[in-house]
Amino acid sequence: MPVVWIPSLLRELTGGQETVVVPGETVGQVIENLDQTFPGIKARLFQGDRLRPNLSLVVDGELSRRGLLHPVGENSEVRFISAISGG
Repeated sequence: MPVVWIPSLLRELTGGQETVVVPGETVGQVIENLDQTFPGIKARLFQGDRLRPNLSLVVDGELSRRGLLHPVGENSEVRFISAISGG
């Protein structure tokens, strides 16, 4: 099952867990299952069906633009990192 790395600011919702193993074939399914176990986490990561603007989604080491539709495999790693912007 995919492994989700929990951002430090959200670990209060997971009882301090840094990683959580969650079933799903897409990021959307993984997040829905994660939210069932840890209510409120989806609302902290997403606004509707879009990732919050201050976050970036990384799946298996690659920045994803597909958001909830991004497919994941049995050994995938899903990470949410602070978006970096500059000028």
